[in-house]
Amino acid sequence: MQHLVAPSLLAANFLRLEEDIRMVNRSEADLFHVDVMDGHFVPNISFGFSIIRQIRSVATKPLDVHLMISEPDRYLEDFRDAGADWLSVHYETCAHLHRSIQRIKSLGMKAGVVINPHNPVSLLSDILPEADHVLLMSVNPGFGGQAFIDSTYNRIRTLHEMKKSLNPGLLIEVDGGVDLQNAPGLVEAGANILVAGSSIFRSDDPAATITRLRRKHPQVPG
Repeated sequence: MQHLVAPSLLAANFLRLEEDIRMVNRSEADLFHVDVMDGHFVPNISFGFSIIRQIRSVATKPLDVHLMISEPDRYLEDFRDAGADWLSVHYETCAHLHRSIQRIKSLGMKAGVVINPHNPVSLLSDILPEADHVLLMSVNPGFGGQAFIDSTYNRIRTLHEMKKSLNPGLLIEVDGGVDLQNAPGLVEAGANILVAGSSIFRSDDPAATITRLRRKHPQVPG
């Protein structure tokens, strides 16, 4: 399959958010990536339910909502009701991860697991058969615009090998410091979805940057 591109709205211009959303609608992007931060699990605060509902009212592509929050299980149905199509929870925040993933799927959303850069992807072996996607953080979560962590390439390769036997349909998503320079290597390593924020919204032509990210490498390892 060709890899997907998910612009991260955390890097959009909030004074013209609707304009940026409509740009993504018209672009070759596949998803909207929406980061939710609570100021507890990560040292920042971002979108809440009301903002997600407003994004959903304008967006014509699926919302890929990434929960960087403590106790995510309390809010799964609320995020579904706000408009999430895909919902990802952190390995680090879920005491009963299988239950969380099963609940997300029962609510009609695609279920994802996120793992931070310092944790080995081997920790996910038992949950991979249940997940629709895994989001590998290629920066420490909490802020946009951080420098990409180079060990991500090997983490993608390891996860790509794991999924062959455990869940061949699993999508591997990468978030953090993704740009036109590292995108080809990420896709070559096995990434299926590239989340990009600053490299898109701070470029001179965001829609053209999305197109370049989308076409940078036409094939993903099978």
